[in-house]
Amino acid sequence: MPFAERLAGYQSRIEAVLDRWLPPADTEPNHLHGAIRYSVLGNGKRIRPLLVYASGEVFKAGADTLDGCACAVEMIHAYSLIHDDLPAMDDDDLRRGRPTCHKAYGEATAILAGDALQALAFQVLAEDPDISVPAEQRVRMINTLAVASGSRGMAGGQAIDLDAVGKTLSLEQLQTMHTYKTGRLIRASVELGALCSDKVDEERLHKISRYADCIGLAFQIHDDVLNIESDTEILGKPQGSDLAMNKPTYPNLLGLEETKMAARDLLDEALGHLSDFDENAEALRWIATYIVERDK
Repeated sequence: MPFAERLAGYQSRIEAVLDRWLPPADTEPNHLHGAIRYSVLGNGKRIRPLLVYASGEVFKAGADTLDGCACAVEMIHAYSLIHDDLPAMDDDDLRRGRPTCHKAYGEATAILAGDALQALAFQVLAEDPDISVPAEQRVRMINTLAVASGSRGMAGGQAIDLDAVGKTLSLEQLQTMHTYKTGRLIRASVELGALCSDKVDEERLHKISRYADCIGLAFQIHDDVLNIESDTEILGKPQGSDLAMNKPTYPNLLGLEETKMAARDLLDEALGHLSDFDENAEALRWIATYIVERDK
């Protein structure tokens, strides 16, 4: 079955896995747990969990083994969105078509919800019994997600982003910012899926990591385009927010059409890194194309 037809199954699967790992809303402290569930179980694209499953397909990892990693990366992503939306960060009122966590539950609870999700992600990786790999491989998974989330990854990229408001960055500086802020977690998603298999080898792991680097940057470049061309109803968050906050973007540096070409070039490069892979990499190819063609 083509991946596009299997997509809904994977999306339903990750929703069920997330629901299983998240504490029930009526568990104390129930206000905090309500905020966590509100933020995670919203209408997300689930790109990062899908990349875990798609990468796992390449290396013939079972879906049960992949569930924990898919859950963990989405928890990290959800925590980052909660914190990105805070008044001290991007100060957004809308996320996924509804009020942001701090608007719905208060700023202090939103901060704690993000903190708790970050911790829970690593708990899942550490104790999920279905991640059936040797202990050394599990430790490598935990390290992979930790580096991607920290100051040399997502948090570091957000720090660069905040410092860059109102400034002019070079193309190289902008690429570094987005590689950290968006790309590292996308790369971690692909690597975690591979590490769920006993058939992974370093050469092929390197190739799909290079693929992930390309689609991670393409993802952010296309986000810059959507921030100009789409609208708030489709995006589920404020359209034009980057311009309103005077943030550095690819269209500001390259122009809109050249920015679109840069995303397509990265797509071609990503697919090139998969040229030696068979039909088991079809899902990765599909996701790469989706990333530069999506409307939100």
